[in-house]
Amino acid sequence: METELPKVSVIIPFYNCSYVDQAISSVLKQTYQNVEVIVVDDGSTSHQMLVTPFLKKIHYIYKKNGGTATALNRGLSVATGDLIAWLSSDDVFHLEKLEKQVEYMKRTNADLVYTNFSLIDEKSEVIGTDVGVILDTKLAFLKYLQKSCPINGSTVLVKKEVFTKVGPFNPALKYTQDYDMWLRVASVAKVVGLKETLLNYRKHAEMGSHRHHQEQMKEIEIVKNRYKDKLHLLIQRSEENST
Repeated sequence: METELPKVSVIIPFYNCSYVDQAISSVLKQTYQNVEVIVVDDGSTSHQMLVTPFLKKIHYIYKKNGGTATALNRGLSVATGDLIAWLSSDDVFHLEKLEKQVEYMKRTNADLVYTNFSLIDEKSEVIGTDVGVILDTKLAFLKYLQKSCPINGSTVLVKKEVFTKVGPFNPALKYTQDYDMWLRVASVAKVVGLKETLLNYRKHAEMGSHRHHQEQMKEIEIVKNRYKDKLHLLIQRSEENST
């Protein structure tokens, strides 16, 4: 990162979400100042009025409905920041999230930093703290990827140049575009976990992982099988380098 305060582009995919105003507010209130907010409306038919008060402070894009991956890709295509963050429209950043991540990224020379997170309910009340999985080593991270996704997408801060290497999110994946992306990123980038909770992840009845659980499970298996051999080789190399 060339500048002392690199610009962070925060992409918020939005589709009929009644919490989107809270998500936007949490970014605009960040202690880190060099931020652009990109809200990608993925063909919403409701709750768009919640975005209206922020239109002078954000970059708002409306597009035909195509899923989270297409919304993220559209945001990436217009992002002008050196760093990219993703915030689901029902989640909330802690005030110092970006400031602490940028500092940690510099200190560790990481390409991607993810953090721990807490759970909140429909009323924004905390129902679980420090519930994420933070892995200490590259080997531990790769091995965890074999069975599941250890990264909550809304906790991520990643150098934009990483997407140049691995390509965009896969629009064919409706529920596991993040898992697929981190598997690709793992082979070309330094991924580091920050053991601090800097996000509130909302659990509610309308969330996609709740309404489409079976479909999500099927996609997870597809993604696992797609990267099985490549991940095995990465683990082998990591084990050899650690001996």
